[in-house]
Amino acid sequence: MVPRLRHVDQMRAIAVLFMVEVHTAAILPPQGISEGHPMAFVAAAFGGMAAPMFVTLSGWGIYKSGLKRHTLLEKKWLKWILPRFILLFICQILVNLALNIDRGGRFYWHTPGVLTLLALATILTPLIITISTRLRSLMMIIMILSPIFLGEYNGMNWSWDHRVGSIDFFDWMQRLFWNGTYPLIPWLSYIFLGSLIYDFKNNLHSRDRLIKIGLLITILTFLISILQKRAWALTSGDAVLTFFPASTSFLIVSGTMVLIIMKILEGEEPRGGFSRFENKLSSLEAVGKITLTIYVLHFLVLGAAAFVMDGRPRLDIITAFSITILHTLSWIPFANWHQKNISKISFENLLRKIS
Repeated sequence: MVPRLRHVDQMRAIAVLFMVEVHTAAILPPQGISEGHPMAFVAAAFGGMAAPMFVTLSGWGIYKSGLKRHTLLEKKWLKWILPRFILLFICQILVNLALNIDRGGRFYWHTPGVLTLLALATILTPLIITISTRLRSLMMIIMILSPIFLGEYNGMNWSWDHRVGSIDFFDWMQRLFWNGTYPLIPWLSYIFLGSLIYDFKNNLHSRDRLIKIGLLITILTFLISILQKRAWALTSGDAVLTFFPASTSFLIVSGTMVLIIMKILEGEEPRGGFSRFENKLSSLEAVGKITLTIYVLHFLVLGAAAFVMDGRPRLDIITAFSITILHTLSWIPFANWHQKNISKISFENLLRKIS
């Protein structure tokens, strides 16, 4: 068995822990903290990086697994794809039910999300692995620019309830493909980015060139923000970078940050050496091995919290902050205990068994 890359597991852990943090902060917002407050910006910044990193690394893993299966004499794509597709859809429904909007949550049971995005990406794997690096680069650029082409069709002025809701199957398909929370267009750009990162593991010049271009555009977004006197980044609203819907600027800046974080963490591991923080971040690796399991479970915890807090006054800032940090960090010892004692009980292991 090929050994797991430690820096990739560390990145996966960072991504899912950031997601836990921002989701907890959204369910337990403290009193007196508005969207424009510096603390709200910091919390949103973590969340803004979490999902792009999570999807990019998923793209990296999907592409790697697809290439491995492509080399087998009996590919049996349906046997590989169908279990993943079904399990990811089931997990998305579990997440939606746990944090249902009727019980103080954020989603309807049928709301497409990041897991349905990954399910669709799995279907596209046989195609993605057969097209060239250049064509995948072009497809990534098209996805990045797609918010400009979509314009108002991506729901830039929609309320949250509108973005997660759908009145019929046609509406639901729109949320899935171009105007939901994590629609295929433009979030497929991160899947392509993950595949390119895998391709560039022995071509650091190409990856560094992407970083340089991304940093230049990042600086330009700051200048545009200053010159136009607009907010630089908001979860949604009038800003240069927006998450809902994902703007072109956001896609570029977040993708660049993912590349930089990987460059910092990997050290010489991709070339047979050691990762930069081989031992210092080793406790995170257990988290990185069960990111799907933690992603689903933390929503079960937050669903209970949302139900308890529904209709109640907001917590004070110290209490809310403390609970958020404690909940986020608690998944580290849980994951290490899990790997030592019940490692076979996870969605990841279930996926390996059924496919």
